[in-house]
Amino acid sequence: MTERRALDHIVASDEAGERIDRVLARAHSEVSRARIQSLIEGGRLIAGGVTITDPNYRVKPAERLTLRIPPPSPARPEGEAIPLNIAYEDDQLLVVDKPAGLVVHPAAGNPKGTLVNALIAHYGDSLSGIGGERRPGIVHRLDKDTSGLMVVAKTDRAHIHLSNQLSARTLSREYAALVWGVPAPLEGRIEGNIGRSRRNRKKMDVLQEGGKPALTHYRVERAFGQLASLVTCRLATGRTHQIRVHMAHIRHPVLGDPTYGGRHQNRTNAAPSEVQAALAGFKRQALHARRLAFHHPATNEMVELESPLPADMAALENALEEAFPAT
Repeated sequence: MTERRALDHIVASDEAGERIDRVLARAHSEVSRARIQSLIEGGRLIAGGVTITDPNYRVKPAERLTLRIPPPSPARPEGEAIPLNIAYEDDQLLVVDKPAGLVVHPAAGNPKGTLVNALIAHYGDSLSGIGGERRPGIVHRLDKDTSGLMVVAKTDRAHIHLSNQLSARTLSREYAALVWGVPAPLEGRIEGNIGRSRRNRKKMDVLQEGGKPALTHYRVERAFGQLASLVTCRLATGRTHQIRVHMAHIRHPVLGDPTYGGRHQNRTNAAPSEVQAALAGFKRQALHARRLAFHHPATNEMVELESPLPADMAALENALEEAFPAT
């Protein structure tokens, strides 16, 4: 296998004594520190003419560091010809409008037919390598039955830049949700650490102790009587099932949510017949990633995208509007 490129760095006097992986990660921010550590351990670093395999090696002043980076290896998941709706694309990243029912990552229960499989098939040749493989860099995820916008990195540099924005909360994600009841107040914030449920390890829950901090901002856009409402949710953090868990926590779970929806058969029975029919035909949680905004990793310009409600969720909203016309 031929070498793709080499990264060179001369150790400055104020860097002397630092860990070699930290020095290289700072000098070459387009490569993740974890990737650099892996390459060092694989014998691809020469410092002062000697091969170094310990990422904890302490550098010396004026020492020349040369890190050889191999071509990206083929992605381990196989590419599959699955149709995609691309909202934005350039040589650094793409934004996909994910349909409900599509799993993001291959896993034990879904080894094939995922978004990653589709992206590898469509864009494998243009992926410059995430962690040494020709695979897409998933910056954030959507649940299988949540639809909407997701940003995906094509390069290590874009992946690091976008992931940093996610951590710094400058990558903005806004969702539309149809929920049971009408939250009060009509606008507010939901805070509560999220972690594995003590009662059911397959579910997440708001915990009094443990878990990770989570914050969701919400705003009621439209109330349909007291039966349901259309709510905008904006994530300040990105915990597993965050919106679904937080809305259930304040007793306004997302319509159609089989995991956190609780027992709402009495509400369904009290709904007008056209709403009952729409709910019976709606087979997922009514949650859609509607807006996405971030700074482009190459230009730093703001990229803002919006996705309309998909047909199934729009039909459910229409049924609610017809049953509860605005006054």
